[in-house]
Amino acid sequence: MAELFASGRIIDLILVLVAVEAAALALWRRWSGSGPGLRGMAANLASGACLLLAVRAALVGAGWELVAMPLLGSLLAHAADLYGRRRARP
Repeated sequence: MAELFASGRIIDLILVLVAVEAAALALWRRWSGSGPGLRGMAANLASGACLLLAVRAALVGAGWELVAMPLLGSLLAHAADLYGRRRARP
């Protein structure tokens, strides 16, 4: 288990689960017509995925630049998510 964390592979597995979650939510939306909107969901999941990439970079001892880049990506995705939620308000 320690090797799973030290190599960053645990984050790879979690990212696969995030992709499966995104696909399942998109299918649910398509079949039922209800559920989270795809744009908001994408921005939210992208923000989380970027945070996971930053954690992975930190786990494997990458330089600060490779930790900071996905953090910036997460910030931008989070801002897009907030903007979309604000525009969706009546």
